[in-house]
Amino acid sequence: MNDSTSTPKIWAIIPAAGIGSRVGAAMPKQYIRVNERSVIEHTLDKLAACKVFNKIIVALSADDEYFINLSTVKGHPIQIVEGGAERSDSVLSALEYLKTIADENDWVLVHDAARPCVPVDDVMRLIAKLKTHEVGGILGLPVRDTMKRVSSNKSSQEIQLTENRENLWHALTPQMFRIGMLHKALIECQNKKMVVTDEASAIEQIGLKPVMVEGHSCNIKITQPDDLQLAAFYLGQQELT
Repeated sequence: MNDSTSTPKIWAIIPAAGIGSRVGAAMPKQYIRVNERSVIEHTLDKLAACKVFNKIIVALSADDEYFINLSTVKGHPIQIVEGGAERSDSVLSALEYLKTIADENDWVLVHDAARPCVPVDDVMRLIAKLKTHEVGGILGLPVRDTMKRVSSNKSSQEIQLTENRENLWHALTPQMFRIGMLHKALIECQNKKMVVTDEASAIEQIGLKPVMVEGHSCNIKITQPDDLQLAAFYLGQQELT
């Protein structure tokens, strides 16, 4: 544990126990190769390039057979923990590990394994803006398209109304919070049997208000086959700069 009076350290968590079946690949999407390397290797490279993380905690499925064979991750400060069925289970597992070596007031950034194109500058700007904030926050993008809400009938998908897009944002990652605060929030959601799709929503459930920090549109999450080509384009552009 750290001395609580010292400057908070910064850690990272990558939940990577999911399958990502919508991509339609024979392996979990984080192991699909893009520009000669797996998606998760690109993601790890981006976080390691920030040079601010004491350790990057990667939560893997118990039967993961791919990560151990990734030769290029060996140079990164990585700790592997066992993940769970849901994203929040994997994050909680990583937080339980961190609570044994870190201070509750240390910062942790949770980042999707399938977001390999996040700009390093965005991560650093998020940290700079939030390192003295009481709650923390996330990277996001203002909604620019007209938003339609449709019926719950999946076969018809009839438009019910047009949503006011003012003050609506797309939530991205990383999402940055204190270790103790995030652990408490996720445990409370778990006890209430609430499914949370990102860390900010758990923080909101305990009555706190995270901050939104604008990122870049290249920070896509790979969920569909077409996303792989777009990720390859963005990664290629970033290598040229």
